[in-house]
Amino acid sequence: MLTHYLELGLRSLRAHRGLTVLMLLSMALGVAACMTTLTVFHVLSGDPIPEKSGRLFNVQLDAESKEGFQPGGEPTLQLTRFDAEALLRDKRAVHQVMMTGANIAVDPEGSSPAGGTVQQPFFAPARYASADFFAVFDAPFAFGRGWSDSDDANEARVVVISHRLNEQLFGGADSRGRTVRLRDKDFTVVGVLRPWRPAPHYFDLTLGAYAEAADVYLPLATSYALKLGGSGSMNCWGSNNQDPRALGASCSFLQYWVQLDTEQQRRDYFDYLVQYSDQQREAGRFERPANPRLRPVMEWLTVRKVVPSDFRLQVWLAFGFLVVCLTNTVGLLLAKCLRRSGEIAVRRALGAPRRQIFLQFLVEAGSLGLAGGLLGLLMTWAALWIVRMNPAPYAALARMDWQMLGLTVLLSLVASLLAGLLPAWRACQVTPALQLKSQ
Repeated sequence: MLTHYLELGLRSLRAHRGLTVLMLLSMALGVAACMTTLTVFHVLSGDPIPEKSGRLFNVQLDAESKEGFQPGGEPTLQLTRFDAEALLRDKRAVHQVMMTGANIAVDPEGSSPAGGTVQQPFFAPARYASADFFAVFDAPFAFGRGWSDSDDANEARVVVISHRLNEQLFGGADSRGRTVRLRDKDFTVVGVLRPWRPAPHYFDLTLGAYAEAADVYLPLATSYALKLGGSGSMNCWGSNNQDPRALGASCSFLQYWVQLDTEQQRRDYFDYLVQYSDQQREAGRFERPANPRLRPVMEWLTVRKVVPSDFRLQVWLAFGFLVVCLTNTVGLLLAKCLRRSGEIAVRRALGAPRRQIFLQFLVEAGSLGLAGGLLGLLMTWAALWIVRMNPAPYAALARMDWQMLGLTVLLSLVASLLAGLLPAWRACQVTPALQLKSQ
């Protein structure tokens, strides 16, 4: 019976080609506008590490001076070197990492053997971190591994490079044991990552919420020893006449993350942060009362307002446009239904119950929605391609995954069936005797 209804629907759509084209375009435009906006929103607001986002926590301590203090106010965004190293030494979490971003000069001629195509020195985004970085953030390795705690302690000249940099310098080969020259210093490659770009760039928002992942990773202690410069935001207070990255400087520039696997571990670690803050206040380093923060990934992104509120408004406006398109489709389906009143009356007179008439028109609307959804899918791909041409940092991420693809087809079917309910109901109300008499 369903096959018969589909055949009747296709005949009807072919018989009224003008109306069919209008309905298809209306449905496709609504679906494309809605899904383009929703896909970009999905990219911007997605969980960057869903398998453990509830177990990763950003750490903040209120280490600033009393000037401008407000009880319960937001602490400084990052940690000082003194505090980060103190927390790292205590090792109260399952894993912990301190880090900062940088840009560093890479010399391809000094890298042996240089199997890639790049010959001129260039700057690459870098990340100086402690050894647990790769374990905390589940960075995927193609070759090798990260460095060890002993490498941190010995200020080892070791480096992990990205897939992209490995392609540039070594043609994609296993480059473990080879040398990479950074600035004027030689580092030994101990690991190569697979293609990896967390979005949003949650573990360091100071470089931009949708910044690309680093190409170079090396021990933070080594960067101090070699006096390698960093990048990103830095907040200093009080009178600072020394290097802002020195151990005792009153400057916050380090991001600090911990992995806590249970709720009890989270409570214990928060109590530890309160105790540490009280101890530093008694020692004269902290001037403010204990006011730490321990936020999981998604809460951290919400607090930092990674997704602008106006973009949420755009999503609602896109759904509003879809409703307008659906309303237009309902009107066209009603007009089509009225033109077929004679056909409906004949079927009813021959014994077709109202239920069959209702199902026939609903199947017709569903087939229209499927065709409109496929056209809308093509329009969505075209719109996302245009978005990717935008110079915005997140533009390159605007790609449709299987989840959004399925949602597009489902949305078009549901929308068309909703649009077909009123015309199908109206078709059921046709009175055969009156229609046949008028004919």
